Amino acid sequence: MKHIIIYVFLLSSFVAHAQSSNHYNDSISKARQLFQNKEYAQAAIVYSHAFAANKGKATTEDRYNAACAWAKANKTDSAFHLLFALAGKGKFTYYNELLADADLIDLHTDERWEKLCAEIKHNKEKAELHINKKLASELEGILNDDQKYRGELDSVQAAFGFDSKEVRNVWNSINLQDSIDLVKVERILKKYGWLGADVVGEDGNAALFLVIQHSNTAAQKKYLPMLRDAVKQKKADATNLALLEDRVALSEGKKQIYGSQISGDNTGQYWVRPLQDPENVDKRRAKVGLPPMAEYVSHWKIKWDATEYKKQLPLILKKEQHSQ
Repeated sequence: MKHIIIYVFLLSSFVAHAQSSNHYNDSISKARQLFQNKEYAQAAIVYSHAFAANKGKATTEDRYNAACAWAKANKTDSAFHLLFALAGKGKFTYYNELLADADLIDLHTDERWEKLCAEIKHNKEKAELHINKKLASELEGILNDDQKYRGELDSVQAAFGFDSKEVRNVWNSINLQDSIDLVKVERILKKYGWLGADVVGEDGNAALFLVIQHSNTAAQKKYLPMLRDAVKQKKADATNLALLEDRVALSEGKKQIYGSQISGDNTGQYWVRPLQDPENVDKRRAKVGLPPMAEYVSHWKIKWDATEYKKQLPLILKKEQHSQ
């Protein structure tokens, strides 16, 4: 199963076109929760109802996750139906991820599996015909470097504490690596502009965004207009733009728009950083392909309630001022 969580630092593999229906988003959130609770058959049914209620429209990620739910529920015909539908559109290219996904392991012995894999492999090879392999490889290396030390944070924090010397050492390594990565990415952006996945692959395209997202404030502001143009030209995801818009807004002393930025303290408490118009944030998030706030913030054990958030906002603003 693939989720819309963007790494922590936030990246998605299977985001397609967002639907603005609150009912659709609520149903999808419920289906994901059922899947996590290992209620696979019920999760698959809820996915199906969500698609039907949304006139058959759904994101690539949600269709794929529904297929995983059907597979885990031992309903192989339904799983293959969804997967072949994705493969047939020609844009589903996640061949390596498909092979590695443990949720689909029970499909491997079915005679249809090889045909499905062949179709998706063909999609991948066709999509990569115009890939600049040298540049894609360089950016994939940058992406790995960007995530290398960040992948250690949770375990080090759990072992030594939020504000420990060990955690600070990891952050020092992250900050040093980020500065190195920024030099590399700025050179690429200056020479080529913002490159789409059609040129540098999904990982290469993600690397461009993540390095800017993790860079200093000056670089974020400098490249925000370039990312806006890239989204208009379909060279970058609107989800990425939303995250950078939030970071830049907060750095300018404004409130974030999409609620993507989370803060925490040494007590292990986390909160949503200052957010404008919290009652309508899910509508804004849906337009750019982000999941509902309640689902998103649950990863930090935050319970989302827009009315309660407004009450807590003065305290959050004080925390922000204190941390500056």
